Amino acid sequence: MQTSFSLAQLTDPDIKEADAILRACVHCGFCTATCPTYVLLGDELDSPRGRIYLIKNMLENDQPATPEVVKHIDRCLSCLACMTTCPSGVHYMHLVDHGRRRIAETYDRPLADRLVRGLLAAVLPQPVLFRLALIGARFARPLAPLLPGRLAAMLRLAPSRLPGRSPVDRPQIFPAEGERVKRVALLAGCAQQVLAPQINEATIRLLTRHGCEVVVAAGAGCCGALVHHLGEEGPALAAARANIDAWQQVGDAGGLDAVVINASGCGTQIKDYGFMLRGDETHAQSAKRISGLARDVSEAARARRLHRARRARRSSLLRLGGDLQYPPARAGDAAARPQDRQYRERASGSHRDRQYRLHDPARRRHRAADRPHGRAARLGNGRSASAVSDRICGRLARRCSQTPSRSAKATARRSSVR
Repeated sequence: MQTSFSLAQLTDPDIKEADAILRACVHCGFCTATCPTYVLLGDELDSPRGRIYLIKNMLENDQPATPEVVKHIDRCLSCLACMTTCPSGVHYMHLVDHGRRRIAETYDRPLADRLVRGLLAAVLPQPVLFRLALIGARFARPLAPLLPGRLAAMLRLAPSRLPGRSPVDRPQIFPAEGERVKRVALLAGCAQQVLAPQINEATIRLLTRHGCEVVVAAGAGCCGALVHHLGEEGPALAAARANIDAWQQVGDAGGLDAVVINASGCGTQIKDYGFMLRGDETHAQSAKRISGLARDVSEAARARRLHRARRARRSSLLRLGGDLQYPPARAGDAAARPQDRQYRERASGSHRDRQYRLHDPARRRHRAADRPHGRAARLGNGRSASAVSDRICGRLARRCSQTPSRSAKATARRSSVR
């Protein structure tokens, strides 16, 4: 996409970043297929491509936000589904965040809008205030028909019952079960610990069972995503600095291998701390480090499962004469898994290069010694009969493990007749 920012405008680092994002867009429209607001409303301005044009026009002309721009930018859910399908790698998240900051600076919202947004920004990031607000909403629910539309909708969304406070959300350290292999910090969050505290409890149980020492750091709180999406840059950066300082102290005290987040929106925000604070002289380096340590709980669990699986597989293999072989097959699995199995792994280590070849060594030696003029000789490609027999036996073993043998089919047929 062609842009026309002036040289004076490009001295602003935010405008320079927006210019690079805009120039990456090629108007292909792939993003419209995954945008929920465009799929629902069918309006081009409610698609990522339409919002990009609105933000581009607003920034290039250095104009204040208009009601039309505000309407379509506010409808964006920041789900970032468009970024997953964009072939050009347009960083829509940074661009729409810049547009929201511009709206907050230049657009005067109606009083009712300002009150609702201010209420959300003040209550949701504070777990104590949020819990009190939900308790009050239960008693105010009968008054919902008398309230304006958005307030009535908020009352209807309030849960009828709230879970109790969880003891895991207080600053503390949870030791690993068995040998400690990692030390991680867990973001306790804000709204989630009020609405669903069992998520943090399950996360701590999962990590400690996988050998992780879990630290809930003192001073860490809301990630700042809510106020950031409202265009309030100051409170968002303050929340980011508070979390970075808290986790930096944890790392200085006993080391830190990862910052684990179990809410996807919070994880996206924390992984962007390095970009948000890139111009902060005191927090730029620490923010970049914390962003690099941020892991979703699924990423952390998958890494630990793969590590344990590799370790268990290595411990279960028997080293015999320099060759790695499987131990005897389990009962009931002898037909599909021969007694002797050889595990071969190429030196590259890629999962595409790992091959499990099942064969009978005695059968291989028989083919190599007694049938030297078999298929390998006919191929004439220099491969030995032993190598070819390995491939043939491996294919037969895999085929036997996938499809029942004729004897098994006959046995099943006789049992059904009886």
